[in-house]
Amino acid sequence: MYQQEIIFRLNERYLLAPYGVPLEGIQKVEYLDGKIWLNGEISDEEELLFEPVRYRESSFELNDVTIGIQFHWERKEDQTFKGSLKIIIENEKLTAINILPLEDYLVSVISSEMSATSSSELLKAHAVISRSWLLAQIEKGKVLQKSGKVYQSIVETPEEYIRWYDREDHQNFDVCGDDHCQRYQGITRQSTKLVEQAVSETRGMLLMSEGKICDARFSKSCGGIAETFENVWEPEVHPYLQAIIDNPVAPEGFDTDLTSESAADKWIRNTPAAFCNTRDKEVLSQVLNDYDQETKDFYRWNLTCQQAGLAELIARKSGKEFGAIVDLIPVERGKSGRLKKLKIVGTKLTLTIGKELEIRKTLSESHLYSSAFVVDKMNIENGIPGEFKLTGAGWGHGVGLCQIGAAMMGAKGYQYNEILLHYFRGATISKEY
Repeated sequence: MYQQEIIFRLNERYLLAPYGVPLEGIQKVEYLDGKIWLNGEISDEEELLFEPVRYRESSFELNDVTIGIQFHWERKEDQTFKGSLKIIIENEKLTAINILPLEDYLVSVISSEMSATSSSELLKAHAVISRSWLLAQIEKGKVLQKSGKVYQSIVETPEEYIRWYDREDHQNFDVCGDDHCQRYQGITRQSTKLVEQAVSETRGMLLMSEGKICDARFSKSCGGIAETFENVWEPEVHPYLQAIIDNPVAPEGFDTDLTSESAADKWIRNTPAAFCNTRDKEVLSQVLNDYDQETKDFYRWNLTCQQAGLAELIARKSGKEFGAIVDLIPVERGKSGRLKKLKIVGTKLTLTIGKELEIRKTLSESHLYSSAFVVDKMNIENGIPGEFKLTGAGWGHGVGLCQIGAAMMGAKGYQYNEILLHYFRGATISKEY
């Protein structure tokens, strides 16, 4: 939460550090004249820390937290959290930070990322990857900080604009609570004993590779084949994040190296067998919270864009004037068929953009479901298409565990370790604490 003013409720007695001032009930913090104001009084502190007297019984509620930031389901909701609340100043606004133990954080993540009524094997698999991902990010942050290097995520030339997005956007806390990192919504989403049991039974279990904690990524639907890490984020190869077919065997009649344009075209326009190729409502409800279920097409999707709307959108999102859009040309695809580079040809400008999230952000008010799509031009007059039809596959970046595929594996009787080692080939599961 990042606002000029934040209103919150302390549902039990909290102590305001460093002097232990007791507070309870509704509180208001504001950023004014370079200072934090608490309930109308200026504070001499550069940050405020509210610590619960009784951790297990206490909670605090934040009003109007934005979730699904810049995604098609973006909205505000009130959220309730356990643990401490820290308020800091960032870029002339206030940021709310929740501090709590790792294992309690995981109970919330799993209840936020998927339904708390999911199968026990799916919940245990997700507990291991969420724990691994978080600790890998903290380790990565320490290494970056120690090196003193400035993290670069943009490569720009007159012909290309390539950008990737990762958790390095956050400097003053470990991870955010939204889809940018992994969903954490405190105790807002009702947890269950099954979730708590999944976290407890896998306590300290991590995915490991070559002596390091795996950067265990996940997305909603891979679309049939998982993508490699380096095709989505920085050019670093992780042996456990490779292109895997989300099926026990390769579907017949398909070339599964989707770096080939013809192979990608055939794959995306069809619906080959895959764990994540399902419309089983019971399985989908395990992975999809209420607002996720507003989306109906996960495995394959279609979008038609009118020329005027698309040209205006691309100009606004890119900050560049392309004129009328003449063509959208695939330049380079990853192994799942996701576009790494897309050439936008306009009457005034031609530019190649990437990576996958930059493509998804440029062609949508929020994000396209994925960058695994093919383009058909229609109603062409004087070389200018009146419409562009996008046919796509999957939802999200497609790297690592496919949540819908994993839910189907759980429903089919696979154990959590089998689910993990299906998606993270060559990794091992190790109890590290």
